[in-house]
Amino acid sequence: MKPLIILLIVFALTAGISKITTGNWQLATAGNVAMCIMLFLTAFAHFKFTRGMTMMLPERIPFREGLVYLTGVVEILIGIALLFPSQRHLSGIILIAFLILLLPANIYAAMHHINYETGTTDGKGLNYLWFRVPLQVFFIAWVCYFSLR
Repeated sequence: MKPLIILLIVFALTAGISKITTGNWQLATAGNVAMCIMLFLTAFAHFKFTRGMTMMLPERIPFREGLVYLTGVVEILIGIALLFPSQRHLSGIILIAFLILLLPANIYAAMHHINYETGTTDGKGLNYLWFRVPLQVFFIAWVCYFSLR
């Protein structure tokens, strides 16, 4: 929920500021700035909640902690790339693939009641997927609309 709120607030602020300062809404820029900031927030979680994020991956996956750190770095790099119009299309494609690849970790975490913030198994469970899966689709649609057009 926090990433969605950040995405929408930053989008509204960026679009409003661009309208005031340039006379144009510059929605593509606002959409990509918002996604960049959201990715920075989610990347921060990879470093702050590493233990819980590691629990979101099945134990049979090697180097789970390293993967958590790596995906955090990837989110930062993709976020930065979205800010450059010349890199936006490719980074948008990479981000969509990334979002699709991360969904199984969210499903696994829900199935095992993982609370990534506390690193415990008292998470929301499968009901969370009724929110998370549509949210992931929304993020993908956002990237398609603002980064791939």
